[in-house]
Amino acid sequence: MRRASDFRNLTRRERRRLLLRAVLRPLVTVFLCTVVYFALPWTSLGEVSALFFLAGGLLVVALVAAWQIWRIVKSDVPALQAIEALALILPLYLLGFSAGYCLMSESDPGYFTEPLTRMGALYFSLTVFSTVGFGDIAATTDPSRAVVSVQIIGNLILLGVGIRAVVAAVDWARRRRV
Repeated sequence: MRRASDFRNLTRRERRRLLLRAVLRPLVTVFLCTVVYFALPWTSLGEVSALFFLAGGLLVVALVAAWQIWRIVKSDVPALQAIEALALILPLYLLGFSAGYCLMSESDPGYFTEPLTRMGALYFSLTVFSTVGFGDIAATTDPSRAVVSVQIIGNLILLGVGIRAVVAAVDWARRRRV
């Protein structure tokens, strides 16, 4: 197969194969991240440990984001690599907060208006991310409100700076190839 940077010069079969790979890898990634979230046997870590878990999760997301930006810059097809990057970073981010919320709730159910299961924590994380905030689940203590505030700030950073960095990496990779 020729270099993917010559996308227009690829055969129809080669283009289809490249696009299929670009769609399937992110879907498989999201599926695997979700399976790990629901299947991994973790229990309450306590209040402080849950906060360290969240901090570690944010560090992992930052490292994965940096690695994915590097992959975009080095890719023959940076736009397709950017799709894969976002499909990995976003689920890691949301599932990390979901796991943190679930662990916090297990350590003290009073952190939220109701005890959170893994699904409930994922639902809460998604409503905070989407800014919908239905109000059925809410943080009720200062520590849980602080963590939710960190997620809200992280959301703004992810949407503002993160997506801008991915687009800039795609543009830089394209200009570098010309």
